[in-house]
Amino acid sequence: MADSGGGDKSLPERVKEKVKENIPGTAEQKEKKEKKIKAPKPPKAPKAPAETKEANAKPPKPAKAEPAAPLDPDAMFKEGWLASVRKERPEQESVVTRFPPEPNGYLHIGHSKAIAVNFGFAKYYKGICNLRFDDTNPEAEEEIYFKKIEEIVRWLGFDPARITYSSDFFDKLYELAEKLISIDGAYVCHCTPDDLKDQRGGTDPKNKKPRYACKHRSRPTEESLAEFRAMREGKYKPGEAFLRMKTDDFKIGNPQMWDLVAYRILEKPHHRTGDKWRIYPTYDFTHCLCDSFEGITHSLCTTEFILSRESYEWLNNTVDVPHKPMQREYGRLNVTGTIMSKRKIKKLVDEGYVNGWDDPRIYTLVALRRRGIPPGAILSFVNELGVTTAKTNIQITRFEQSVRKYLEMTTPRLMLILDPIKVIIDDLPDDYIEELENGFGPKDVDMGSHKIPFTKTVYIDREDFREVDSKDFFRMAPGKPVGLLKVPFPITAKSFVKDETTGLVTEVHASYDRPPEGEKFKKPKAYIQWVGESATHKSPIRAEVRVFDPLFKSDDPDSVEPSFIADIREDSLKVYPNAVIEAGFEEIDRRRPWPQEAGESKKEDCGPESVRFQGMRIGYFCKDKDSTDTKVVLNRIVSLKEDAGKGS
Repeated sequence: MADSGGGDKSLPERVKEKVKENIPGTAEQKEKKEKKIKAPKPPKAPKAPAETKEANAKPPKPAKAEPAAPLDPDAMFKEGWLASVRKERPEQESVVTRFPPEPNGYLHIGHSKAIAVNFGFAKYYKGICNLRFDDTNPEAEEEIYFKKIEEIVRWLGFDPARITYSSDFFDKLYELAEKLISIDGAYVCHCTPDDLKDQRGGTDPKNKKPRYACKHRSRPTEESLAEFRAMREGKYKPGEAFLRMKTDDFKIGNPQMWDLVAYRILEKPHHRTGDKWRIYPTYDFTHCLCDSFEGITHSLCTTEFILSRESYEWLNNTVDVPHKPMQREYGRLNVTGTIMSKRKIKKLVDEGYVNGWDDPRIYTLVALRRRGIPPGAILSFVNELGVTTAKTNIQITRFEQSVRKYLEMTTPRLMLILDPIKVIIDDLPDDYIEELENGFGPKDVDMGSHKIPFTKTVYIDREDFREVDSKDFFRMAPGKPVGLLKVPFPITAKSFVKDETTGLVTEVHASYDRPPEGEKFKKPKAYIQWVGESATHKSPIRAEVRVFDPLFKSDDPDSVEPSFIADIREDSLKVYPNAVIEAGFEEIDRRRPWPQEAGESKKEDCGPESVRFQGMRIGYFCKDKDSTDTKVVLNRIVSLKEDAGKGS
């Protein structure tokens, strides 16, 4: 499996160790570990400013990420299901795998497991993995899908040994289709869709009828061969004829052996072969043969294809291909609380419920990338879950917690104010500037530091100010001292100004509580974030911040009537148009990514989403592609801790 942590040489070695500690292990590892030691407590996320004296006694120390167990990023290949699969073939045989997506949509988070399994399995056993586009349906394929699929595979850190296409083999597949007909293994059928359903027992599950053979099944091979060539030459329209494999002996209960369709007519030019073909092979005919042509040893797929293994082997054996791959099936990854069907995601996009295939509220991989999820965090998540034959249903909150754990020790930190209020410290001179040192990393990790200006005018978050004080509030209120993080002495609000139209506070006037020389000052009960105003330091940096919450209300949008559309939340996107960031953001942008990610190893290949940081006490953020030279746009990757109301 690809190195999910990367290797940024600019960071100290102990940072790399922290990253390594946070790569989750497999389920098998955890089970063994739990037998020997007490399971560790889950890591505590950094707290927002708590409304207690104890929580606000001093600036909070970022929580250290706590690993679940001693981990090995290759464990999913060394033991368990994948290790047993490897043993089924000769040890000296080189491993060859493939990742075979259909280029009819964007990949989603479930595909990340297939990518990690196929590419990682080959890499671990010193073999190769091909990226093969299953381009047998020109009606649904678009060039953008080919491009984005390859881009995502490389972003995750994998380099295909070869990029191939099922269409590379159209001539060879056609020859084998004619061979199959000639040995009485296939026939041309003219049945309607209703005929096919009736042959398979009808549509009423409570009144199943015996299956029976198609009336064309017994036609002479010469006649089927002539009809098949007529299909190719344009005699028939789509749906009027198709080639079926003669697999059914009417005793087998496996529907994948009930005379599957091998070729159908599609009157659509192909993006690579143009108008050469009017007939196209199906997945059931193409996949196993292309695996053989490419010398695939392990055809690893998800368990919905387990019944297809029999037809996969039947076809390869019947046409007697020289190389026999083996198909084995593992449990697919499914994330609850969202939609993973390409057709349904397309509906969300086409009808404007989301802003494109890369909208950060959906779980396509291009959307997760734009949202700022590091490729290493996705691979770590897959490794944490492990690989078995069981289907894996994971809640969004668990995925987000895995991302938080990965980001905790790998991202720099900045002060970010979402909804700023201007604070003028009246007793400081207009030209007052005090440069303060602010570290990028948590206290036990050296990520370097930068200067921030403390001046007469600073900005604080609206949530950190109250017009009327109360005993349970420890941040800024009239007459109450409050600390500014890193600033030597507290400030005290004296008065404030409100907008007559909105009623919102727009400006606070305060004093700087510097004690007389030689006297000690009373430490405030709370410290809050701030950003100073200084043209010299280009501070503050103004930004639009987008905060994304779950797009759907429930864990199972598909079960909502009349459709999943009814489950969409109206408040899944919040925009803060006037946010301000401290001056260190420019350096983070210049030094991105932190750390160097497998799929982001070259700076010229790094998109804006590789500019990631922790907005202290708020969440993790990245730069969005909508940013310009004059405007910064940020996306929230995840909150610092699970949001209330999301469920457990």
